[in-house]
Amino acid sequence: MRDYLDSLRAAGDLAVVAREVDPKHELAAVTAAFQERHDGAILFENVRGASMPAVSNVYGSRQRLCRLIGAPDLAFCPSWSRLAARAPERAQLKRVAGNRRRAALADLPQPTYFEKDAGPYITAGILLTEHPETGIPNLSFHRAMHVGDGELRIRIGTSHDLSRYFQAAEAKDRPLEAAILVGAAPEVFLAACASIPPDADELAVANAVAGGPIAVTPCETIGLAVPADSQIVIEGRILPHERRPEGPFGEFMGYYVPREDNHVFEVTAVTIADDPVYHALVCGSPEDLIPLETAIAAKIYRHLTGLLPGIVDVSCNPQLLNTVVKIRQRYEGHARHVLLAAFGAHPDYSKTCMVTDEDVDIHDLNDVWWAFVTRGRADTRSLVVPDMPGFYRDPHRDHWGRLGIDATKPFGREDEFERKRIPGAGAIDLADYVGRR
Repeated sequence: MRDYLDSLRAAGDLAVVAREVDPKHELAAVTAAFQERHDGAILFENVRGASMPAVSNVYGSRQRLCRLIGAPDLAFCPSWSRLAARAPERAQLKRVAGNRRRAALADLPQPTYFEKDAGPYITAGILLTEHPETGIPNLSFHRAMHVGDGELRIRIGTSHDLSRYFQAAEAKDRPLEAAILVGAAPEVFLAACASIPPDADELAVANAVAGGPIAVTPCETIGLAVPADSQIVIEGRILPHERRPEGPFGEFMGYYVPREDNHVFEVTAVTIADDPVYHALVCGSPEDLIPLETAIAAKIYRHLTGLLPGIVDVSCNPQLLNTVVKIRQRYEGHARHVLLAAFGAHPDYSKTCMVTDEDVDIHDLNDVWWAFVTRGRADTRSLVVPDMPGFYRDPHRDHWGRLGIDATKPFGREDEFERKRIPGAGAIDLADYVGRR
């Protein structure tokens, strides 16, 4: 993380706030205002009550994520698919001696992000566990509410791999050992975002991104090894048969999730690197949605390319529940096949799906919608699938049903819909033509 922040600073992509900021709302407010104008990272050098700085919006740029994996032209999904395919089932890791010092949760910045949040939350923590029976590691994101130096409360989604891990431990009346990594290296962050088969190892994906084995060091109080350069590691156990109140909290959809009884994380130790920096992520912001979007899109891309020809790229914008697929049309009805396949690619997402041709920018919904309204009929190019279950946390069925939009050119008439171009427009530097008077 420190090396990556240094590279962002050198590139002019790191803003620094020297004045003291209050972790209750002010840090989040400044981050949100910054994100409206910039896509760089922002470092808070002086967080009230904390012994270390905090950084936010580290991954709030699609361009930076693509650069991290060498993806050209913002085409994250094809590049990520090729990279993940090279990862073996189990990671080879480089074990090194620990060089960390003890701290307490109270030493960390404790941001409270939204008005009605129940209290301070860890939002960029990567939870590292191993399956109690297979030993396969898992990396995943789960918010954690501060309760005290010895306790956090976390929410584990029923569709997440961690839920299976915890159920296996709880069935044996055992706690599940876990470590929360705050400020992990970019390759670990990206691997935690990845959606890979349940018997695969996210640390192997981290190796693939890093270009070699990552270094790990043993925890002090639990039997796990964690990436050695993690800025902060919170060691502990998720307790079996124990649920306590957690929330409300402002989640990624833009609303509050209610107070509910959720899982209890018993803290056994906190260790920090030399000169650590805390990663503070505003849920629902670009730094939250862009990495999640690339992970979901990559899973849908992998599913579609395994079933159908002509899949070029996938995006999920402007919200994770909407999928946009770019295709190279091969036959009449190709887009409808893609729509139906996308609905089944991920049980929680693809609530709406749009399919476009190669000449459309799938990261710009204005361009996608322009293609739909200019390339054919509205009634025959939309598809409704009623009563199909949606997002897992949906007691009122607000996310049931699917809507598909075919925004492709009519097959066989592609030449009639060639987009007009102005030669040389993309290379114009207005400073050569327009001056101030």
